[in-house]
Amino acid sequence: MRRPALLTLNAGSSSVKFSLFLVEGDAIVETPHAWGQIDGIGTAHPRWRAATQDGRRREESPLTLTGELEQQHHDAFSHLVDWLRAHVDDVKILATGHRIVHGGARFREPVRLTPEMVAELEQLVPLAPLHQPHNLRPIKRMLERRPTWTQVGCFDTAFHTTQPWFAQMFPLPRKLFDEGIRRYGFHGLSYDYVNRRLPDVLGPERARGRVIIAHLGNGASLCALREGKSVATTMGFTTIDGVMMGTRSGSIDPGLVLHLIEYGGMSVAQVDHMLYKESGLLGVSGISQDMRELLASDDPHAKDAVELFCYRLVREIGSLAAALGGLDALVFTAGIGEHAAPVRARVIERLDWLGAVLDPQANERTAGVAGRIDAPESRVALAVVPTNEEAMIARYTLEVLRRDGSATIAANPPAADANR
Repeated sequence: MRRPALLTLNAGSSSVKFSLFLVEGDAIVETPHAWGQIDGIGTAHPRWRAATQDGRRREESPLTLTGELEQQHHDAFSHLVDWLRAHVDDVKILATGHRIVHGGARFREPVRLTPEMVAELEQLVPLAPLHQPHNLRPIKRMLERRPTWTQVGCFDTAFHTTQPWFAQMFPLPRKLFDEGIRRYGFHGLSYDYVNRRLPDVLGPERARGRVIIAHLGNGASLCALREGKSVATTMGFTTIDGVMMGTRSGSIDPGLVLHLIEYGGMSVAQVDHMLYKESGLLGVSGISQDMRELLASDDPHAKDAVELFCYRLVREIGSLAAALGGLDALVFTAGIGEHAAPVRARVIERLDWLGAVLDPQANERTAGVAGRIDAPESRVALAVVPTNEEAMIARYTLEVLRRDGSATIAANPPAADANR
């Protein structure tokens, strides 16, 4: 008998990641039954990686993708579906959950997707140009080929819709706010997953208190929570706002953008490319966007990049602590947050004014695992909690199926021609 499962997809500009989660009762099994990804779509050397939890299948190999970029994405998805059909035949897929970066003002919770909704979500592409079009591509293809399959959209912006109006509003003419120009915030899937882990790591009372979660990866942001709800975040209208990132600048003076266009001779497209692709850790160091490489480097520009990254984090933590009226816990997650102990140490040592005191040994031990890193005398709880956006997508997808009723929960086995 085949076991019920949920498929999650996270499609990016040059990659497609998938995970397959078994469903037991009213919950998912958080260790994926199978997982994998295709990297390098649109480059000369795409690669395929996949594995099953039981260890019977583990693959890593080059993948041939030809034609226009759109066709390469279609063929990559077809390869993924074919592999699932051939090697994971002990499950029936109830639904597919998709990460969608931007849900705008309307989409405040996960939803079962329709062609009309996808058309509306396409209107938000200018707000998340690095992510939105790629998130939507496999959804559109599946709706065309298999319109009866259940597809669920899970939005990075939805977690932040609990913020008060003054945390969302820019000090611009009010009509712009009414037209949708507001602070949306992102990384909501990650924040919600970590938030649900906090009672086990911090204790129930502190988890409901004044908490800042630092999602630090190639994309980075911070979120302030009270009672487990988002009340403020560093990313705003787009994914470029807030703290310094791998290749993105984070917050800068908007007058600087006007200056570069009016007096610097740069076009809008050139400024856009610079702020999204050539700034942040890469821009300051001139070496790499990878924090691991920068921490290992003796180049003074690498050291400058790390120093500026930590300084900008401390400034934003101070701002969010002010918005919360104090701080009970600071939690690190995502690639840098989970693994870069020196970054955590540099940030925390500058937060002694909040009463934060690091346990250096615990900080060095905690890499990619959940745990406390605060010293006994620290007034602020300090912790590392690994994120799992794929598991959060699966949870959301299951919630939508339960909400829509048992009639929605029907097997949707992937077909080999689903994306051809």
